[in-house]
Amino acid sequence: MSLAEAFAGIALAFSRAGLGAFYDAEARWSGVPVTDAGGSIVSPGMPVAFPCSCQVDVVTEAMRSEAGFRDKDVRLIVLAAGFGRQLDTDAVIHVQAGPSAGAYSVQSVSLDPVGSHWDCRGRRA
Repeated sequence: MSLAEAFAGIALAFSRAGLGAFYDAEARWSGVPVTDAGGSIVSPGMPVAFPCSCQVDVVTEAMRSEAGFRDKDVRLIVLAAGFGRQLDTDAVIHVQAGPSAGAYSVQSVSLDPVGSHWDCRGRRA
């Protein structure tokens, strides 16, 4: 078991017991459109979704200093263990429960040094 998997297991155990802040969520991408030789869209592409666990929190000072920051932006902490894909700014995170349930577009993303979670700046979608 990796350190990232151990952290995720602990965080999820506390959350399932009602003592943590991670909620079931889904990261969704709209898909890559298929175009013809002239650039016209032939097919919109297949949407992709991956289940995940997410905590919605207040932004960090570093996030406040990023270009494009808005006062209503939030910090999204998405557990990386078992996710199956690299998180990027094309994703929309759908938090399915909790006080901050809803959809958030990912504005910036970085993987923490241990690889246990992505630290994202999100905005209500």
